[in-house]
Amino acid sequence: MSNAEAMTQDEVVQALYQFAAEQMRDGASNQQIQSALMEKGVDAESAGIIVSQLNELRDQQTKEAAQKHMMFGALWCIGGIVVTALTYSTASEGGTYVVAWGAIIFGAVQFFRGVFQSGM
Repeated sequence: MSNAEAMTQDEVVQALYQFAAEQMRDGASNQQIQSALMEKGVDAESAGIIVSQLNELRDQQTKEAAQKHMMFGALWCIGGIVVTALTYSTASEGGTYVVAWGAIIFGAVQFFRGVFQSGM
């Protein structure tokens, strides 16, 4: 097999994955995607592998996004608490302090968004 044929085969595989990903993004079920792939000439086993790998990739991306939400949410929340605690301690002898409620609430919401997204 020449290099040009291998590239063509790789391009075909890439196009099939792209087609299946678009179907998945549009809300098609796994069975519908497999059927559509089989209509394009893909055997049942290969169609199942494509759908399975795309599902694994989607799950991995969802998990990574959830972890980012939790991390940044925790940082915002903790940062807001630290600012509040520091300004409160300096104002204990008289003066004003800042309650960074925006950062605290935003951080908590972001954190729990990640928790729910991860399915914990």
